[in-house]
Amino acid sequence: MGVLSSLYTGVSGLAAQGEALGVIGDNIANANTVGFKASRAEFQDIVAKSLKGILGGNQIGRGVKIGAVNPILVQGNVDATEKVTDLAIAGDGYYVLKGTDGESFTRDGSLKFDKEGYLVTNDFQRVQGFQTDDKGSIINKLGDIKFPRALVPAKATTSMKLDLNLDSRIQNLRQFDPKKPYDTCHYSTGIEMYDTQGNKHLMNLFFTKTADRTWSYTGMVDGKEITGAKEDEMAQVCSGTLGFTTDGKLDTQVQTSSAFNFKGGAQQNQQIKISFGDSITSDKGTGMNGSKQYGKESDLISWQQDGSAAGTINNLSFNDEGILTALYSNGETQDIAQIALAKFENPEALFKVGNNRLKEARDSGAPAIGAPQRAGRGKIFAKSLERSTVDLALEFVNLIQNQRGFQANAKTITTTDELLGEVINLKR
Repeated sequence: MGVLSSLYTGVSGLAAQGEALGVIGDNIANANTVGFKASRAEFQDIVAKSLKGILGGNQIGRGVKIGAVNPILVQGNVDATEKVTDLAIAGDGYYVLKGTDGESFTRDGSLKFDKEGYLVTNDFQRVQGFQTDDKGSIINKLGDIKFPRALVPAKATTSMKLDLNLDSRIQNLRQFDPKKPYDTCHYSTGIEMYDTQGNKHLMNLFFTKTADRTWSYTGMVDGKEITGAKEDEMAQVCSGTLGFTTDGKLDTQVQTSSAFNFKGGAQQNQQIKISFGDSITSDKGTGMNGSKQYGKESDLISWQQDGSAAGTINNLSFNDEGILTALYSNGETQDIAQIALAKFENPEALFKVGNNRLKEARDSGAPAIGAPQRAGRGKIFAKSLERSTVDLALEFVNLIQNQRGFQANAKTITTTDELLGEVINLKR
């Protein structure tokens, strides 16, 4: 009897609409879950009964079923926060995690450092990233991202570069006297430098014009800092000469002596190269970059040196490429690691395991792990979180629609029940 089949058709509708209500309820429940992607229940009809066999047409449906529940992978809003380890992905990609249950993936960027210094999620899965070598360069080696607690080692000065102008208008030529450095020079300035133990020293450089377009320089340090020097006098640690062309460009530079012998157990005869620019004759340069001799007051324009003291971490930050950089108390910065992102051919097929985590499934394909902003992977926003993609207004509309669908399928069953009652009454 055909009327009996309508009972099962109604039951299939109740089951399908009930499951759809469960999907909507899950979306609403996760409206504030970081990185959550709203899902949609997709219905399919059940194989119909054909009244004419393979001739086609004249078919009666047998109801409905849930064909798939697929996440809608659209970009969630990126909201700014105040936490350094909050990270949001704008675009494709998932953070790679390692834990007791193996490898998993997530869009939830609410991260933190645990008591052992590892960057972890809220359920203590360790975030994976590309490591750095001894020089702080990112290398293609994937591993746990860990907070460096050790001191950054001190670095001795090996080179320094000065860019200054020496006044060409000076006429009273002099002979520099180390006993009276300030009285016998034309210009002086101070430069900081570091020995092999990271101790900072101030070197005073004295410049004296000895002939037209020719200058001598002498570097002197407080005698109490130099091995074998008198503590109440300044000790000479370097000297040299500078030559300029007729148009004021640096022509020659010669470092004639070097005696950087600092006390306190530092390495003796520390080698430091002092450069005043790309001289024409000495360095086969242009003479344009670096020191000049022009008709204006002598002045130090800029200087730099490559040494530093030992230091501890003062601050951490991520950039848009997911690189974690540490700022140390000595002013140095060093890259620690780079966040790794995984990309899938079919991310909709990833398997949910709870706690905002997903795992690789057969239909999702293998993860292609690489750096942010490479090969179609997204961009990292620091101090930001990606919000849920759930639209509450749309979910409530879907809720009403599926509620009415559930009620309508229930009516199919009650109506069929009344008809069967009429059949039973035929015997009376």
